[in-house]
Amino acid sequence: MKPKWGFSEKNIAYLFIFPAVLIITVIALYPVLRTFWLSLYDVRLNDPSKNDIYNSYKLDMDRFVEKYPILVSLIDRSSKKPENQPSVAKLHQLNEQVLEVKDSLSKVPNFAKQYDQVDTIQLDDGNVPEELATFAMNKGSADSLLKQLEALQSEVKKLKLKDSDKQGILGLLNGIEKTVITPNFVGFDHYTDIMKQSRFWFSLWNTTIFTVISVFIELVLGLAIALLINRQFRGRGIVRASVLVPWAIPTVVSALMWKFMFDGQNGIMAKFFHSIGLIPDMGTLLTSKFWSMFSVIFADVWKTTPFVTLLLLAGLQTISGSLYEAAHVDGATRMQQFFKITLPLLKPTILVTLLFRTLDAFKIFDLVYVLTGGSNSTETISLFTYKIMFSQMNFGVGSALSVIGFICIAIISIIYIRFLGANIMNNNQSH
Repeated sequence: MKPKWGFSEKNIAYLFIFPAVLIITVIALYPVLRTFWLSLYDVRLNDPSKNDIYNSYKLDMDRFVEKYPILVSLIDRSSKKPENQPSVAKLHQLNEQVLEVKDSLSKVPNFAKQYDQVDTIQLDDGNVPEELATFAMNKGSADSLLKQLEALQSEVKKLKLKDSDKQGILGLLNGIEKTVITPNFVGFDHYTDIMKQSRFWFSLWNTTIFTVISVFIELVLGLAIALLINRQFRGRGIVRASVLVPWAIPTVVSALMWKFMFDGQNGIMAKFFHSIGLIPDMGTLLTSKFWSMFSVIFADVWKTTPFVTLLLLAGLQTISGSLYEAAHVDGATRMQQFFKITLPLLKPTILVTLLFRTLDAFKIFDLVYVLTGGSNSTETISLFTYKIMFSQMNFGVGSALSVIGFICIAIISIIYIRFLGANIMNNNQSH
């Protein structure tokens, strides 16, 4: 039945859920789209000429006005030193060429006026306002300035000067060259460069190895513990509560705890593994490739197995006990009951558990960061991204790595959801 105002019930339903879908889209997709947009630019916070997204040519007027007079003064002082007498004529010529740099820029409309304004503010020890801090240039002016500065650097390298003077002049010329801000759009260059790096593929391999092994062990142990604590016995409540303790501890705290226990000098676990002959010496756990990965997986299994146990236990409690009673009457063994009743009915819960744990394991960062710092072949995608983005301040490449990580997680999610959806549909049809 259609309402009087012409909307069908289906359209009304869409109308009600539209605000929620819009909010989810904005909250979930905007950061991803913003990160993707940033990955198309060469953004580096440790480089003033690339610390933002630039689509046009500009001159960092604040730094140019600061460095240019110092360069002129340094060349003048260098020409008066006795050690530089053989190059005095060339230094005077160099000084004239440096002055020509400003003269050529002064031909650009409004440059001289803005230069004087910034110079006055700097002399008064004031902060240069944002609208004066940069000067818009066209491609021709920017290219001409860069060619002039490159030619000056080549000339200075040929001069016979005192090392400190030569290095000082070259340093200032290089600093002035960096005041020229060029468009830093690189398109998909970051992605192609990443794909060529062996470090990326190695970190992806480490992440995959960690995810597959840790999730598999956690599933097996979690299922075994869930089956155990699902049975009736005295003190079951205390056992269930104690099983969840490792999961309740913050990951950073548990990682520090395991780092102390894996320590090569005083670690109790290192001592135990050495005493049973598992490792050749106590210092092996966090210093060799294989055992470092073993330590990370061991700590993660201890930390997150309770989470798997909790989810599987919830699934086990939805299975009716009458099914087991009927199977027992029919003469089915415990093993047959497990494979014919427990496992098929628990499959949706197992798939959901695997989805949660796989996504969480693939994003592992804090545990590896605290335990090994990514050394000894334990660097994961998340840790690699962190090092590029925050240690090297290369936000362009770091954003590209973040997008690649998001794509990997999306692929994993799609695969699991397809299996999960097919499994739920099959279960519904069988019932």
